[in-house]
Amino acid sequence: MARDDEVYMSALQGKSIPILTLDNKWHQLFTQTEMTPEIESLADELNSLVEKDGKLRSQTKDIKKLKKKLLGEIVPLRDKANKLGNAPNIEKEISERTRLINECNDKLDSHQDELLDLSKQIYDIDYKLMLETMKVCYERLHDNTEDIKALDEWIKRARIELKKNVIRLQESEMENYNLYSYMHQIFGPEVVDLFDMKYDPDKRHPIRRPLSGEEYVE
Repeated sequence: MARDDEVYMSALQGKSIPILTLDNKWHQLFTQTEMTPEIESLADELNSLVEKDGKLRSQTKDIKKLKKKLLGEIVPLRDKANKLGNAPNIEKEISERTRLINECNDKLDSHQDELLDLSKQIYDIDYKLMLETMKVCYERLHDNTEDIKALDEWIKRARIELKKNVIRLQESEMENYNLYSYMHQIFGPEVVDLFDMKYDPDKRHPIRRPLSGEEYVE
């Protein structure tokens, strides 16, 4: 037995396991992850056993009803035969019903044995299906956790880089603003225009002032 199986079996020990394929929550698990071929095979086998179990139980119920009916018919027939004394026809009816009751008993015994065997098979397959389900879900959880860690690290780095770039942006905009202002004051607008240094700090390159956190206003 694999080490993982031992771990899962230990976790499941003493737990009441539902018939998984009849549990809607189990089916909902596979809206989050895919079924493996092994799970599909076990689920099909389990469904087949459950269907067979259901048919046997239904047949058992019908046989019990028939047996009860036959027993109910024998009592008045016996009373009638006792009153009439020699009544071969009634005795024949009683004998036929007795035979049918014995057949019912034989079928009930056979069904009971088969149901016990089916119950064990259903439990075993359901248990295997539970183990496979836990494996698949654990692996998906593990993979998702690794992805979450990697993405979280990437986001942290991106935030740091974003903050650095915002600072560089502010510094560059401030530098442009100051350079243009000083040039405008020293050389005058005519010289600045001569070198095609048109610059409108209020429209083209506004200074971005931080509000709070990572938000900025122009």
